[in-house]
Amino acid sequence: MGTATGSAIRVLLVDDELAIRRALRGPLSELGFQVIEASRGEEALQTVRAEPVDVVLLDLQMPGIGGMNTLVRLRKIAPRLPVLILTVQDSEELKVEALECGADDYIIKPFSTRECVARLRSAVRRAQTPERAEDEPLQIGEIRIEPVRRTVTLAGQPVHLTRKEYEILNYLMTHAGRAVTYGKLLTSVWGYEYRNEASYLRTYVRQLRKKIEPDPSKPMYLLTDAYVGYRFADLQDAWESEPCKGCGAISASRKPNIHGPLAMMMGEHQHQYEQNGWRQCEQDIEDDAAGDGLMWLPVG
Repeated sequence: MGTATGSAIRVLLVDDELAIRRALRGPLSELGFQVIEASRGEEALQTVRAEPVDVVLLDLQMPGIGGMNTLVRLRKIAPRLPVLILTVQDSEELKVEALECGADDYIIKPFSTRECVARLRSAVRRAQTPERAEDEPLQIGEIRIEPVRRTVTLAGQPVHLTRKEYEILNYLMTHAGRAVTYGKLLTSVWGYEYRNEASYLRTYVRQLRKKIEPDPSKPMYLLTDAYVGYRFADLQDAWESEPCKGCGAISASRKPNIHGPLAMMMGEHQHQYEQNGWRQCEQDIEDDAAGDGLMWLPVG
């Protein structure tokens, strides 16, 4: 068990469908990834114990011990190994369960290769970043937290937060780039008995956005994963764009206030998606009315 530092990123692709593995193997290999395959969870666990792996793409619906049990066991033997859930089931309950069992992110089939690659690279980069000491300052974009003094500044100017607002912000920034479920955030800030009070949390998030977002109605930092939780934008991911293959311009689609599949598609223009049938998801209308960010999903 270990990681392959200083070499191609080693991806363990765990899916019982040969067609899926074949579809991913070629593009990932062409982009410089080294792909290792497993068709069952038991095989994946053996591989992680035996050889270096940098990131795991794990299907949830498999024979044998299944994807969720595999995830739990992976977390025990390799706590820092990034695991991305790969599933056809767009079930909010399943996504929440996987995230709370230790998954770093989720990708819903069908998906684009570019989306998959962007998330793989982001997960590996986060895992290989040295752990930050709890009292070490943290800055993302123009927002800076000083844990020792429990202070927050925005573009160098102090931001006055309540104790709970500070704890929410600190937790999300510490886990930037990752989807944090409502239950996990509520448990961290208020305690386990509050883990089902999502509406309670939304009230605090709305107030927090008013204090840290340039435009609270179009958040660029504190994003919503509809029905799942919140995600603090990892701006390093958001601005690592490739030039558009059509006109050479830098991507407009990876703005930090847009996330989900659209935000992860590199080298394309947002207007191209809008002209080709992309729409704003209306899954979280209540939040949107109060300034909660929305995901972007393809029509049909």
